[in-house]
Amino acid sequence: MNGAQVSAFQANSGFTPNAMAVVLVGAVFAVLLVWGVWAIRTAYVGWAEARLNQRQFLGVVVRFLAMYLVLTFFLLS
Repeated sequence: MNGAQVSAFQANSGFTPNAMAVVLVGAVFAVLLVWGVWAIRTAYVGWAEARLNQRQFLGVVVRFLAMYLVLTFFLLS
């Protein structure tokens, strides 16, 4: 964005585009972590009640960790 666009954004919103980017990235990670806790907890309950085997439970955990690492790489680099 050029200087005029940045000043127009800041005048209308009350904060800088960089602050908005930090808020959006923070929201993405907050939603991802809440979803990850829900998914892992649900998988754990399924594993504890013998509806999932250990391999399926670990698959859920590994997929969540991979998604978290990929998003961290793309959003924070």
